[in-house]
Amino acid sequence: MTETETKLTGKQVRFLRGLGHPLKPLLQMGKSGITPSFIHQVQSALETHELIKIKLIKSAPDSLKEAAEKLEKGVPCHVAQTIGKTVLLYKARDEKPTIKLP
Repeated sequence: MTETETKLTGKQVRFLRGLGHPLKPLLQMGKSGITPSFIHQVQSALETHELIKIKLIKSAPDSLKEAAEKLEKGVPCHVAQTIGKTVLLYKARDEKPTIKLP
């Protein structure tokens, strides 16, 4: 079983939320929704940063919960938090991860 197939523990989620608090959203999801190119952008950003925020703008076709579930399955990654119109995603880098989960 790979790391993205396992669930994060409560302690790990709290740790990631703490790290994600000061971050600014790197991507915005607009009226096009979750397209293959958007998923590729998310994968790229996660490989670089490991922990990213995505903001849904008003014209986004999906609700925050629906978008988070689609991204979690499509990327694959972990949803560490959803709040307001923002989703916090985590995926450990394939080589030399910088975030060490507790």
